[in-house]
Amino acid sequence: MNRITKKLQEDKKLLSIYFTAGYPEPEDTIQIIKDLEKSGVDFIEIGLPFSDPLADGPTIQESSTKALKRGMTTNRLFQQLEGIRNSVEIPLIIMGYFNPILQYGVEKFCQKCEETGIDGLIIPDLPVDVYNEEYKAIFEAHGLQNIFLITPQTSEERIRFIDSVSNGFIYMVSTASVTGSTKGFSEETKAYFKRIDDMKLKNPQVVGFGIGDNETFQQATQYAKGAIIGSAFIKHLNKTGTGKIADFVHFVKGL
Repeated sequence: MNRITKKLQEDKKLLSIYFTAGYPEPEDTIQIIKDLEKSGVDFIEIGLPFSDPLADGPTIQESSTKALKRGMTTNRLFQQLEGIRNSVEIPLIIMGYFNPILQYGVEKFCQKCEETGIDGLIIPDLPVDVYNEEYKAIFEAHGLQNIFLITPQTSEERIRFIDSVSNGFIYMVSTASVTGSTKGFSEETKAYFKRIDDMKLKNPQVVGFGIGDNETFQQATQYAKGAIIGSAFIKHLNKTGTGKIADFVHFVKGL
């Protein structure tokens, strides 16, 4: 069973943390993964740095830019991940844009993911129709779940199609704005969370964008299985370095 599927079956609200591979420093990637797992995180999303990240706000964009300037590449990430499954058990997801994956070679990329123990991919700019027609068989042959995003503007018909194609969780974007740009959730956003919950989709939902503390984590998971934090964690790394990761995770969980 895929580790993501197994984790989603646990009877608790799940916390996923996103960080940019190779940031703050190129060799920090593996230690951050290990520290996040020790701190009680349920999933980890490893951001593949890209020069033109459409959905990312300034905090994640800056981390991507710095990681690239310091020599982070797709090849280097896979080299770093070799042997990661000897010490880390929780689900690992690579989040990135399709262009670098296409340049690397989709089949080759998926094969490297399988070899290093990656469980899933989040590719915001890969349309579900294209994935379903051209790439689904490749992803599934390498044991990878592809996670799709929905927003408050996504039609019910589209959401149900995404649900039918998916086999992990659905990434429920809380807002139409970029990452790291909202603070707290409006009543309209909370109504959106409930509306999606009422659809009774076969795949659980995990909320991303706008979560950075215990209050927003609780609000996001009232109707969803879990929540994803990215920009707030990057800001924590900027402020405290890599030595106080557990403090951030405990703060979000209200421990």
